[in-house]
This record gives sequence, C-alpha cells and structure tokens, in this order.
Amino acid sequence: MLGVESDKPIISDKSLQYNFTNEGGVFGSFRVLTNIAGLWMIQECRRHWSGEGEDLDYTELVELAEEAPPFAALIDSDHGDFAMAGNMPEKIRRYCEKTGQESPQGKGSMARTIFEGLAMKYRFALERLQDLCGGKLDTLHIVGGGSQNRLLNQMTADAAGITVLAGPVEATSLGNILMQLIACGKCSDLDQGRALIRKSFPLERYEPSNEEAWHEPCRRFKCIHPI
Repeated sequence: MLGVESDKPIISDKSLQYNFTNEGGVFGSFRVLTNIAGLWMIQECRRHWSGEGEDLDYTELVELAEEAPPFAALIDSDHGDFAMAGNMPEKIRRYCEKTGQESPQGKGSMARTIFEGLAMKYRFALERLQDLCGGKLDTLHIVGGGSQNRLLNQMTADAAGITVLAGPVEATSLGNILMQLIACGKCSDLDQGRALIRKSFPLERYEPSNEEAWHEPCRRFKCIHPI
C-alpha cells in the first residue's frame, strides 16, 4: 500500500481514475492509498527455485541482483499475468516475450528486473498521489519486512527522486502497541508515540544518487505498459 495520511478523504473523478481509495485511520484520519503488488513476485520466484532444490534467502537474491546488469526488461508487477501463484520465472519469461522484450537471464537478473519494476511503480504512484494532494512529497517511509531490502530502497529513492526512510520492520505490531499505550494513558498522543518509536528503532535513510539513469527506462516502461 502506498499513500499518505490525511485529515480528510480525497474523493474525486481523478482519485477514481488513479485507483486511490480512502481507509479510515486513527483519531479521525484517513489513509489515501493505492495497492501495489509489492514483493509477491520475488516471493513466488524464491518458492519456485526452492522447489527445484536451490533455496536462496532474500539476502542472497539481493546480492545476485546487485551484480546483474540494470534494466534487462521492464515489467509491471500489477499485471494480471502475475496474479496467480506458480512458476513465476516462467510467467516473467512469457510476459517479456508478449511485450517484445528479451527475458532476464539468471536468478540475479530476474530478481533485479522485479525490483526495478517495483521502483518504477512506486514512482508513478507517487506522481499520481502528488497530483491528488496538490503538492510535492519530499519523503517516502517504507515500513515492514520489505524495508530491509536496501537495494530496492535505493532504487526507489533514485527512480522517484525522493528521500526514503526505511523502518521499522515490525510496523504493524508497533502500531498496535502504540495505540494501547495511548488508550491506557502511558502515552499522551500520536505525536509523542511516534517520537518514541523513532527513538527506539533507528531508521535507514536513502537519498537519490542516480536519478538520471532512471528517466529513459521509466519513459520506456510507460510505452510498454500504459498506466
């Protein structure tokens, strides 16, 4: 889920066109957000490779991806071809053939292709979100288990031209605990609770460092996958 916290919902023809929704949040707030497939594809690739006898963990896959050439293929992680489980590497190869692209060769190239596609999707979703909000967003917070993927975090900062703050990993549990602390009077309000979390769980910061390299691939991505 990619979105912004707002004190009011954003409901318009444009929000419908962009496929953004409004979820109720704490203390009368709203999460204006859109859904992105996330790390589903790499999880499915890893499951398939494990079934073939090569049980690579996520750290190993990120290391292989770092060594692979950039932009071997451009894939849309939200495309319906990837929605179902089962032999994700083959689904990616068929998708590349269908869209007139060379298939990524090897596990590292396959993983990098997935990460790059996600970074581009984040960029386009942020562009739409900024259009809905009527202003530029200067920081993207990435929380949960995916925040540990340093390669994807840096790709996102570069592709979107935005500062990325990664962490905490256990965001869901911490949010639950925070609301319990407020309910029982151990924490005065949300701002104090969030300050406590920032103090307790250091965040990793990623600044854009290679934005220009992403301009042409992002342009080609939109040509291949109109969004």
